[in-house]
Amino acid sequence: MSECTIRSTVAIALATAALAVSGCTAPDDHDHATMASAVTFDDQWASSAETGMAAVFGTVTNNGHHAAHLVSGHSEAAGRVEIHEVVPDDTGSATMRPKAGGITVAPEDTHQLAPGGDHLMLMELRQPLLPGAEVTLTVVFEDGSELPVTAQVRDFAGGHEDYQAGTTDHG
Repeated sequence: MSECTIRSTVAIALATAALAVSGCTAPDDHDHATMASAVTFDDQWASSAETGMAAVFGTVTNNGHHAAHLVSGHSEAAGRVEIHEVVPDDTGSATMRPKAGGITVAPEDTHQLAPGGDHLMLMELRQPLLPGAEVTLTVVFEDGSELPVTAQVRDFAGGHEDYQAGTTDHG
């Protein structure tokens, strides 16, 4: 083989290796992570209730690089879990209602679930939620991923808001 042929062969081999290496780099895990894997739910607690419904509060933190969109939930303690909001009505009092579209937490941001604001509702309780006990639920994200949550039950009378019944389809 001539020196020119060897150089050409080496150059082609190096170019092929460079393309192979650049195509095999590990993808950024944050780009392919599920919404649930990027979120933490802290300082969570639930209101006590003998029957009916109870609220779940806490701080939802999105540690990811993409928005996390909570759309529903489920719990063995309740017939259904809904995402709710409290809004002022025309009379000057507050109304609690299902929150259309769920809750979106921006990347590297937090969202408070608090009395008088956004929160999760355990509807059609299947058992009493007594102060000092714990209740488990799972929040579901738009991508189908799920985050289990355990909340301590506390005595809480509520925010004295009216309840606007109805369910929404969150996806």
